[in-house]
Amino acid sequence: MQRIPEPELMNEPEQARAYAEADFSAPHDAFVAHFRQRFPGFAGGAAIDLGCGPADVTMRFARAYPEAAILGLDGAQAMLDLGRKAVDAEGLGQRLTLQQCCLPDTDLPPRAFDAVISNSLLHHLDDPAVLWQTVRHVARRGAALLVMDLMRPASAAEAESLTQRYAADAPPVLQRDFHHSLLAAYRPDEVRQQLDAAGLEQLRVEAVSDRHLLVWGTIHV
Repeated sequence: MQRIPEPELMNEPEQARAYAEADFSAPHDAFVAHFRQRFPGFAGGAAIDLGCGPADVTMRFARAYPEAAILGLDGAQAMLDLGRKAVDAEGLGQRLTLQQCCLPDTDLPPRAFDAVISNSLLHHLDDPAVLWQTVRHVARRGAALLVMDLMRPASAAEAESLTQRYAADAPPVLQRDFHHSLLAAYRPDEVRQQLDAAGLEQLRVEAVSDRHLLVWGTIHV
């Protein structure tokens, strides 16, 4: 099945509220668990979350690593407005900063971060090289990188089946977005080609569920 791109930004107020109010605890806790498993030596430092949305993963990462200072970036102001309220409510404002940013952004500090994380951004990018170029720009040598994203199904029928399995009880806007996101996601072999073209051959790509893939490793460039 060929990839069908979707809009890069999720800036509709209804859309942002639906994401902020939804229970993504299972995949988002899994994200942090994947990071812990693959980087057991990481204890803290400067971290950046690319495409943080309403900051749910960002806050879970902050709670898991109390010695980390985290910058969350997103292009959608509606998402960030809700994220900032959540950060303030959690009392994480001293360690967690949210900033509007559309990639690529050459004003980001170079080689400044000990950890680079990203959840569900890649499939929004029509040019995936933007993400990998940003990773190379912001990551210190030796930084830990973990990117989790959806994985495009083999067929439209499988995409519909996954939508019914995982989003049947979700609000209509989330059902729609999940289905569209599956169609817009990249396959592991496509991501492998992206990494090789970006000079990030050391990073690993693996499927970790019937709908998620991980890109992870230590940055050496």
